[in-house]
Amino acid sequence: MDSSPPCSASFSASFSAPFSALVLAGGRGSRLGGRDKGALAGEDGRTLLQRALAAVAGAHRVVVVGEPDPAALPPGTLVAREDPPLGGPAAATLAGLDRLEAPDAAGWVLVLAVDMPHVHAGTVARLLEAAATSGTDGARLLDPDGRHPLALVVDGRRLAAVRPDAGDPRAADGLPLRRLLAPLDLTAVPTAGAEHHDVDTPDDLAAWRADG
Repeated sequence: MDSSPPCSASFSASFSAPFSALVLAGGRGSRLGGRDKGALAGEDGRTLLQRALAAVAGAHRVVVVGEPDPAALPPGTLVAREDPPLGGPAAATLAGLDRLEAPDAAGWVLVLAVDMPHVHAGTVARLLEAAATSGTDGARLLDPDGRHPLALVVDGRRLAAVRPDAGDPRAADGLPLRRLLAPLDLTAVPTAGAEHHDVDTPDDLAAWRADG
């Protein structure tokens, strides 16, 4: 439903709650010449995938959805792929959810796009606190322009309940993420600083690298 006004509460950057994480690392990267976004490195040498994994390091279980280099993954990281491949973020989210096992799939699930280098553990803590204390289905970031970057926490049971067709894994192919999430009541958490910036174009990549 997403009718909640921007949340003005002051959240603790140290808040913690059990959660699993889905890092969406697929996609065509068409505006970057088809390059693997997760493998793009900043000026410090850390890749976008490494940054995303650091942000979700507190997760009980992590699923990377895409085709990451196995050598780039910490031990115990799971990998999933939407069917068919390149089905979009909604399909990738559900593929990641399917890769989790109970009880992880029924708890809080963080969904994070790999191309958001300014999301960090504090961002995750704010989302978790908002989700856990609001009495809603979860929480997601809200940027200064009223848009929702792809960083959210959702109740895994509620997410499973709104999937388009639990009996057909291809039913979410091409489904817009906003449509998948539309039935859910997600608390808005305003972004701080550059958290909402992503790396989608050569200019975005240059700006991120210039920021260090």
